[in-house]
Amino acid sequence: MLTLSYPHIEKNESQPARLKRLPRIRIAQIVMDYIAYGWSVEEICRQHLYLTLSEAHAAMGYYFDHQEEIDREISQEWQQFQENVTELPKSPFYIRMKARGLI
Repeated sequence: MLTLSYPHIEKNESQPARLKRLPRIRIAQIVMDYIAYGWSVEEICRQHLYLTLSEAHAAMGYYFDHQEEIDREISQEWQQFQENVTELPKSPFYIRMKARGLI
């Protein structure tokens, strides 16, 4: 059986996969740029100067090997965001636009 190693990634039980060097950066955050914008690894590094090329490649490799796990994490985060947005009070601009039928 082949055991895969991701030298730039840390995955603790019941925690999201993260970069070892920058533990506040989750793999899902890097993957979201790939999904949302279609960015290549090189473009992700151009947009996020704190990432090394090897970290970005490791993140994408981890994603493709654990796609279901990362997709679930992204989906849960999106659902939480949607719930929070509906709970926020609407701005006066939004209320005026809605009253005029523009939204």
